[in-house]
Amino acid sequence: MKPDDLKFLIVDDFSTMRRIVRNLLKELGYNNADEAEDGQIALGKLRSGLFNFVVSDINMPNMNGFELLREIRADEQLKKLPVLLVTAEAKKEDIVLAAQIGANGYIVKPFTKATLEEKLTKIVQKLSGSA
Repeated sequence: MKPDDLKFLIVDDFSTMRRIVRNLLKELGYNNADEAEDGQIALGKLRSGLFNFVVSDINMPNMNGFELLREIRADEQLKKLPVLLVTAEAKKEDIVLAAQIGANGYIVKPFTKATLEEKLTKIVQKLSGSA
């Protein structure tokens, strides 16, 4: 799976964070990305668009990252979509919950390009292997 084949949805209530993630993705060769400022907007976009990957913050108004992930996993069309959760807090219970409800990965802010690349590569390799 080439970077150009992937379309990302970046979900975060802070536009600065969305821009940072988008720029890091670009630096890694992933140029196809859209943004949403909370889980509800993200879900609408996911259901109407063709996305291959979700990078979502956990703490957001209206619908947080955990709720968004639950909705994705419960949706027949979206349930196989890889979701990478991003959070400012590395709470053990959050990491456990993320895994339990089906997150493909978890990153703690602030993170580097190398960390993002490592997580994405792992997830994309798993996808390619199972495709």
